[in-house]
Amino acid sequence: MQFPESWLREFCNPPLSTQQLADTLTMGGLEVEDLRPVAPPFTKVFVGEIKEAVKHPDADKLRVCQVDVGQGALLNIVCGAPNARVGIKVPTALVGAELPPGDDGKPFHIKLGKLRGVESQGMLCSARELQLSDDHGGLLELPADAAVGADVRETLALDDTLFTLKLTPNLAHALSVYGVAREISALTGSPLMQPRFEAVQPAHDAKLKVTVSAPDLCGRFSGRIVRNVNPKAKSPQWLVDRLARCGQRSVTALVDISNYVMFEFGRPSHIFDYDKIHGALDVRWGRPGESLKLLNGNTVTVDGNVGVIADDAQVESLAGIMGGDATAVSDDTKNVYVEAAFWWPKAIQGRSRRYNFSTDAGHRFERGVDPSLTLEHIEHITRLIIDICGGEAGPMDDQVTSLPERTPVTLRVSRAAKVIGMHVTEAQCKDALDRLDLPSTSKDGVLTVTPPPYRFDITIEEDLIEEVARVIGYEKLPTTAPLAPITARMQPEARRSRFAVRRLLAALGFQETINFSFVEAHWESELAGNSDPIKLLNPIASQMSVMRSSLLGSLLQVLKFNLDRKADRVRVFEVGRVFHRDASVITTDITVKGIRQPIRVAGLAYGDPDGLQWASRRPGVDFYDIKGDVEALLSPLKAQFKASAHPAMHPGRCASVWVDGTEVGVVGELHPRWRQKWELPHAPVLFELDLDAVTARQVASFEPVPKFQPAQRDIALIVKDHVTHDAILAAVHRASTGGLLQDAFLFDVYKPKQASAGLGLDEKSVAVRLTLSRADATLTDEQIDAAVKSVVDNVAGHVGARMRG
Repeated sequence: MQFPESWLREFCNPPLSTQQLADTLTMGGLEVEDLRPVAPPFTKVFVGEIKEAVKHPDADKLRVCQVDVGQGALLNIVCGAPNARVGIKVPTALVGAELPPGDDGKPFHIKLGKLRGVESQGMLCSARELQLSDDHGGLLELPADAAVGADVRETLALDDTLFTLKLTPNLAHALSVYGVAREISALTGSPLMQPRFEAVQPAHDAKLKVTVSAPDLCGRFSGRIVRNVNPKAKSPQWLVDRLARCGQRSVTALVDISNYVMFEFGRPSHIFDYDKIHGALDVRWGRPGESLKLLNGNTVTVDGNVGVIADDAQVESLAGIMGGDATAVSDDTKNVYVEAAFWWPKAIQGRSRRYNFSTDAGHRFERGVDPSLTLEHIEHITRLIIDICGGEAGPMDDQVTSLPERTPVTLRVSRAAKVIGMHVTEAQCKDALDRLDLPSTSKDGVLTVTPPPYRFDITIEEDLIEEVARVIGYEKLPTTAPLAPITARMQPEARRSRFAVRRLLAALGFQETINFSFVEAHWESELAGNSDPIKLLNPIASQMSVMRSSLLGSLLQVLKFNLDRKADRVRVFEVGRVFHRDASVITTDITVKGIRQPIRVAGLAYGDPDGLQWASRRPGVDFYDIKGDVEALLSPLKAQFKASAHPAMHPGRCASVWVDGTEVGVVGELHPRWRQKWELPHAPVLFELDLDAVTARQVASFEPVPKFQPAQRDIALIVKDHVTHDAILAAVHRASTGGLLQDAFLFDVYKPKQASAGLGLDEKSVAVRLTLSRADATLTDEQIDAAVKSVVDNVAGHVGARMRG
C-alpha cells in the first residue's frame, strides 16, 4: 500500500521526523518497505507565466515565449510544446538548473543556448522532464493560483515522502490512510482527527429496488441515486495528485472519487450508470453459463461459487471485485447509482485468482471491510460528487441481512506476561488496548474485549497479546538467554551431510536448481508413471495442480528453459522432496497421514561432457558418463547397475541402481517419445537416487600398508553373448581362493565378425585381470596357480565360461 506522508499527517501528526515515523510503523507491525520522495531531486525550477508566445521565424513547430519568473525582466525561451500559450503557468528551469537524470543516467544541465538562431534563456518543462509522470504531450500546467517565481518543489509539495507499506493479511484495518493514522495515534499517543460525514439532504425521492438473495454473500447493501451529474467535470488537481501518489491513475471524476474514498477510508464502492440498469438489482450467487464483460475488457463466465450483482436482464458486476462494462459511467452518463456494501470475506476470497487478475477492492473485501460505516461513506462520496460533478441526491437505501458477530475475547494478564516474555501489569494491558480503540472490562486479572467492527483479526487471546506487545514496543522486550540446556546434534560418522552431496555434485560439473514441489499433472502420468498423484486443493496456477513424485520433470523443464535461450551444455541437479501416497504413514510433527515424503537427489546432463574443445570430438553425453557420476556420488559404496525400465527413459538404455542388495534409484537416457514431445535436439541422460543411500558411507577402518608385492594374472574367457559383466565378476569373486583374491576387473572384450575355430558367432572373449596378495608373505607360484584355477573353475560352473586358447 502506498500513500503520501502529508495525507497521513492530516489525520495524525505526531512530533516525529519522516524516518522516525517509518520506524514507529515498522516496529508496530506495519512494515515500511520503501520511503522515497514524490519527485527526484532537481534545482532552480520555478513557477513561470507565459506572457507572450509567437511563432519561431525559422521553425513551424517552435514558439518563442516571453516568460515571467518573478525576476523583473521577462525571459526569452524557445519551446516546442503544443500547449505553450499565453496565460498559463508552467515549471520554468533557469540557466544553471539541474534536472533529473535521463535515460543515460546523467543529470541534465540547462545552459544558455540558441535554437534555430533565437536565444533561449531556460526551458519550459513537461511532467516527464521533471519525472513526475510519463506525460510528455505538453507542458505541465500549474494551478492558476500558483505564485509566479515560487519554487516548483514547494508549489507542488514535491518534497513530500511516499510511504510503501508491506502489510500482512491480518492488517486489513490498515489498508487506508485513515487506518494507518489510527495505528500511528495508538502507537504514539498523538490525537487522531475524527472524520465528520455530514448528511446530504435528499432533493428527490427516487429509489432503486434492490433484493439481497444471498445473505451468505452480502451482509449489508447500501446505495442511493444521484441525478443530473456532469460526468465530464474535471477532477480537481488535489484529487489527481493524491491518487497519483497512491499509485492510481486519474480516469474520470466519478471514478476518481470512488477510488479516493477507498484509499482514504478503506471503503471500496461502485458507481453505476443508473439509466443503464434494467429494472431492479439482485445480489446473488452466479448461475452456470452466465457471463459478464468487466471494466478491464475481459469477458468472464461465472457459476454458483461467484457472487454477482444482476439486474432483470443480465449480470452487471462481480460482487466485491469489479464492475461490469454494461453499466459503467461514461461521458453520456446523467444519473448514477452509488453503492457500498459489506461482502463476507469468505465469499470473496480466491475469486479474483480464478480469472487471473486482482483488484484493490477484492484485496480489501477478502480481508474484511468495516460493515458499520456504509451509510457514512456513501454520504462522503455523495458530497464529493455534488461538489465536483454537481447533481441531486436521493434518499438512502440500506438493507442489512447479516453482520459479523462481535464475540468478546478475553486476555489473562498472567498469560500475556508469559507469552511476551516480560512482566506486564493489568494497567499496561488495559492502556494498550484502550489506545487501540479496544475498550475492555477487567475482573480478577482477566480483561474482556469486544472487538470493533473493523477488526476482523481479533478472535483469540493471542491476538490481544500481540496488540499489547506491539503497543508497549517490541524494542522494550528484554534480552533473555535460553534457560534450557542446548545439546548439539552430532552428525553420525556413517552419514555425510546434504551439503557434502551438493558440493560433490558441483565438483562433478553440475549446477543446483530449486524448483516448485507442485507440477503439471501430465508429468506425473507420463514421466513418473503415477496415475493417482496428490492433488492440490488451491493451486497457485492451473499448470501446478499436483505434488511431484519424481524430480525428473522439474529438471527437464530447466533444460528446456535453458535450450530456449541458446545454451548448448546443461548439467543440473536438484535435492528435494517427492510425495507418494502411503496409507501406513501417520500424522506426527514432521509427517502427514497417508503421504510419504522422501528426499531424493536427481541430475540431468545434456551436450558435450567437456564442452567444446579441439581435443574432443564426442557427439554428446552418453549413459556411461552419468553412470560414472553416479558411481562417484555413491562412493565408497559399490553400486550395481541392472537393466531396467522406467516411464521416462529409453527402454534399452536404462538401469536401476542397487547398493547392498537394495534398489536406490535409476539412471538412463530420456525416452525418444518424450524427447520428441519436449522438442529436444539430443537426448539428455538423467538419474534419480534416494538421498539416504547417497548420504550413507562406510566408516573408515585402519588397514596396514602391504609389505609384500601383489601378483597379477590375466585370464581370457569365452562366454555366450548373453552373459553380463556383473555375472562374470560375481562368479570370479565367489571363487575359493583362500582370501588371496583382492581385486578383479574386466579390461577387454572381443567379438568376432565371423566364426573361427575357437569362437562361435554367439560367443565373445573377455579378458579379466586378477590381483592376488597376502599380508604376511610373498605368494608362491603354486599358490597363484591354485587361486587362478579356482577362479576359472568357478566361472565355468556358474556362467559356462571356458579358457581361450
